[in-house]
Amino acid sequence: MQIETLKVFCDVVRLHSFSRGAEANDVLQATASLTVQRLEKYLGVTLIDRSCRPWKLTREGRTFYDGCRKVLEGYYVLESEVRGKQMAADTVVRVAAIYSVNLNDMSRCVRRFNELRPQARVELEYLHPGRVCERVLNDEVDLGIISFPQGRRDLTVIPWRDEPMVMVCPLQHRLARERNLSVKQLAGEALVGFDADLVIRKKIDSFLRGHGVEMKVVMTFDNIEAVKRAVEVGSGVAILPRPTIEHELRAGTLTAVPFADQSFVRPLGIVYRRGRRLQPNTEAFIALLKNGGQPAGKERAKS
Repeated sequence: MQIETLKVFCDVVRLHSFSRGAEANDVLQATASLTVQRLEKYLGVTLIDRSCRPWKLTREGRTFYDGCRKVLEGYYVLESEVRGKQMAADTVVRVAAIYSVNLNDMSRCVRRFNELRPQARVELEYLHPGRVCERVLNDEVDLGIISFPQGRRDLTVIPWRDEPMVMVCPLQHRLARERNLSVKQLAGEALVGFDADLVIRKKIDSFLRGHGVEMKVVMTFDNIEAVKRAVEVGSGVAILPRPTIEHELRAGTLTAVPFADQSFVRPLGIVYRRGRRLQPNTEAFIALLKNGGQPAGKERAKS
């Protein structure tokens, strides 16, 4: 079994997308899909359950993914040693982010980091919010990126950016042509929302209550991709961070209407375990994120 095969599988899972996993490995989406199918045939198990949308890992898939990550990390260490480049303690910056962080922004920052610091690399994975904090606290990753970061004794929070929340609907919806929206116009509308235990759901509920507005929650999901798909097929409207629907806006499958009478934003924060000593490359990646992918200080001069 080739290292490239394991990397394709890990990238598909990490990015939660066959197309993005393929792009990360410079192959076609069909090739990435075929790679996973061949793995499943070789192992005699189903790794990815494609019967649900969005797809999810099976129990065997999760076990295989966690193991593959360790295999790949060990391989990269070995490769560096064989090539005579003793791996520094901070060569790999490990980052776990919630699914809904803008992929284009993150990819741009990772590419820029690689250009500025070719001796290091960023290992990025996308997870459920609870899993992000769990991996940070277990020292399985160096940094986490979460929304609505709340004060915790065990985490240090670095504010990153605020993303405007907007009403999202299909182009044929009656509110789609509005230039901006009063929150009260949503009263009685069907809402495609988030699972009740997620912080973003609690914030949206609080936002609506604050305006005396009640919507009909018709279905809930634990991730933004599933919410968007449900809105596209006409199940209802949603309230989402605008950067998370850039692809759909360009494709013309969804439209976004800003709120006129309230500044409702989703704050994003960079977190790490309180008391953890950050390595220089990790600090450099944080600075790059906060600067919108642009180098600062000496690195700007070098670039």
